[in-house]
Amino acid sequence: MSPPGGDFSDPVTSATLGIVQVFWGLDKKLAQRKHFPSVNWNLSYSKYLKVLGPHYDATEPGFVELRTRTKEILQKEDDLAEIVQLVGKSALGENDKITLEVARMLKDDFLQQNGMSEYDRYCPFYKTSAMLRNFVTFHDCAVKAVSQGDITFNKIKDSAGDLMFKLSQMKFEVRNNDIATGTQLISRHSLHRKERTPSSRSWMHFTQRSRRSLGR
Repeated sequence: MSPPGGDFSDPVTSATLGIVQVFWGLDKKLAQRKHFPSVNWNLSYSKYLKVLGPHYDATEPGFVELRTRTKEILQKEDDLAEIVQLVGKSALGENDKITLEVARMLKDDFLQQNGMSEYDRYCPFYKTSAMLRNFVTFHDCAVKAVSQGDITFNKIKDSAGDLMFKLSQMKFEVRNNDIATGTQLISRHSLHRKERTPSSRSWMHFTQRSRRSLGR
């Protein structure tokens, strides 16, 4: 479906969207930025989530929640875009700064793929779930830490810069054509769920534990 001028409010286009069960909305701005596949994550949708729910639960428990949390982060980032253009990132609250940074990581290090590469031409389900789990866990840990009031996101970035770098490198290390090896490698990147919401005082301990988990 290609509405004139990309106008999805057109009556015919709206009627068609009400019928189709899956829609991938291509985004010209993403293509211009060389972000491929250029699929708009806020515009696209699938109505098969309930049908696929049992498969998700049996194969990767918790994936549906991770998917929902990821969409929330990306939607919040889109909502903040206008504010950032008007007043800049520095005027945002600490939680919003975390949301913008994690959304950037999701867009650049998860949603963006290189179809010509060995590691990124396709993404097996276990890899998708594990990467999302790590990004969402990092987001929730950082939000919990700054909510204590005595730590800022800049301090978190300073103390966990290498951890954030390793999160961005996950897709490069996992070999898609070797499930056993891939599962083993992705487990190295799994942040501990029991430490998902550390206090600000335990943030340094959390990052040290996470570095060991990601780096060994």
